[in-house]
Amino acid sequence: MTISELGERALIARVRARTPSAPDWILTGIGDDAAVLRPARGMVDVVTTDAMVEDVHFRRAWSTPEEIGHRALAVNLSDLAAMGAAPRALLLSLALPGQLPLDDFDGVIDGFLALAARERAPLVGGNLTRSPGPLVIDVTAIGAARPRRILHRSGARAGDRLFVTGRLGAAAAGLAIRTAGTDLSGCDEDQRACVERYHRPDARLRTGVVVANNRAASACMDVSDGLADAARQIAEASGCGMELNADAIPIHRGTRAWAAAVGSDALSVAWSGGEDYELLFAVPKRRTRLFLAAVRQAGETEVTEIGVCTKNREVCAVASGIRSPVPVGFQHFNNQPPLRQQQMS
Repeated sequence: MTISELGERALIARVRARTPSAPDWILTGIGDDAAVLRPARGMVDVVTTDAMVEDVHFRRAWSTPEEIGHRALAVNLSDLAAMGAAPRALLLSLALPGQLPLDDFDGVIDGFLALAARERAPLVGGNLTRSPGPLVIDVTAIGAARPRRILHRSGARAGDRLFVTGRLGAAAAGLAIRTAGTDLSGCDEDQRACVERYHRPDARLRTGVVVANNRAASACMDVSDGLADAARQIAEASGCGMELNADAIPIHRGTRAWAAAVGSDALSVAWSGGEDYELLFAVPKRRTRLFLAAVRQAGETEVTEIGVCTKNREVCAVASGIRSPVPVGFQHFNNQPPLRQQQMS
């Protein structure tokens, strides 16, 4: 059965049937013209949105419907994590090709709602419409944060130390493996981990929120478009420079193995590959111990120190004692590799 055979109202009913009971601060949820939320006392709303377009950001031939739904939400949650905001409510809009199988529709919703339930972020509304072409998934995520604890890109200062979560390059390697048409049954554990990282990214929500609540960092950004892009954007917004230790950048083991196998440079993938949804923090030197304690408290991922903010506004990398400009990160309308996401900010 396709979605056209079922109709809009029945599709909405299928979404509502899968949605858990709303918390009491949601006064009106799915089913009215708009959702009504009771404000969180002493908090401000943090709102972000991202759209994913079939054959630009994902391919149904590569990804399961559940993976597509998961990924559509994860990229939004990563933006909240970078601001230190806890997710509070979600809106989901779908532009659906008429011949989309009903099982695929259900799978996208199930993948989305599974991650939403894990992060305690209720779905409160959205929209369904017909698409004459690709499947389009548009998500709006509403978070909550204390006004003086929000993390911005503009707070870094000369002398701040730079830390990045996790290990970089896995998602870009996973995308390359998919693009090459590699038979996944022949992939080793590290290669499969890269593919999984591409299909099911994890937002570092708890890390971002705990660090923000402890006022342990001065600035933050997610590295969805590569480490180079995040470093340049924080430096520009903060009016400072950065010196990054290229030898210290944590690169995923699977990325190194893939790069060696195809004759590529693993560090270049970490600089510009993107899709990792890790976090880059600037941390005042006096708060380093507090920051590391907050990361341990979050218990979500490791962090690695990779550089320092400088008065000189140059953003450079140092490798084996040699200084060079940091490469340009991914830019959606200038670079044209398939299946990339770009935040409009």
